[in-house]
Amino acid sequence: MPDSSGGCCKCCCSFIFTLGLTALFMWLSLRTSNPKCLLQKFYIPALNKTLNPPKNTSLFFELRLENTNKDKGVYYDPINVTFFDNPNKNHSIGNFTIQKFYQGHKKKATKGGDFNASGLDVEAISRAISNGSAIFRVDIATAVRYKIMAWKTKRHRITVGADVNINDQGTQVNPDKRIKLSNAEMIGSSYGKTIGILLFLFYLNLW
Repeated sequence: MPDSSGGCCKCCCSFIFTLGLTALFMWLSLRTSNPKCLLQKFYIPALNKTLNPPKNTSLFFELRLENTNKDKGVYYDPINVTFFDNPNKNHSIGNFTIQKFYQGHKKKATKGGDFNASGLDVEAISRAISNGSAIFRVDIATAVRYKIMAWKTKRHRITVGADVNINDQGTQVNPDKRIKLSNAEMIGSSYGKTIGILLFLFYLNLW
């Protein structure tokens, strides 16, 4: 009788190889990347020494949000933006809420607004600017869902922030340079990553 063990071995190896490729494909398809968040404009007229008198305590800002995923859309919940007049975040000067929206894959969005920074101590901040040490803090918090083909993932909370050095014009130092908001925190499991890891471990165990 012909030895069929060789054929069975080849069939088993082919199955395992196919399963490994399937696991890799699923992981690549379901893997998600956090949106990139940048502060591109920041301006407080009351701190602009060229204005006389500097009575306007409004704070103007503009964010740039970039979906870096090639084939996944992003549904943003309302984005809460909080401003502090120091990097220790012990004194908030106000906040602003950006309404929820959808962003297509590889798309960019500009979102901003203005509000009255009534808690701002203009004289103290102006003195700090004169000494070259005025640093503000901008934090944003939201939750996102990723659209993968015809379905959506669960919500993932994201918090990012950055320190902003302010000059005597009431805007950020190097105003033409965007400031990246980093230290993102994802609360909850990443759907694509979890699936990919489980399938990959299963694939290794078969070997």
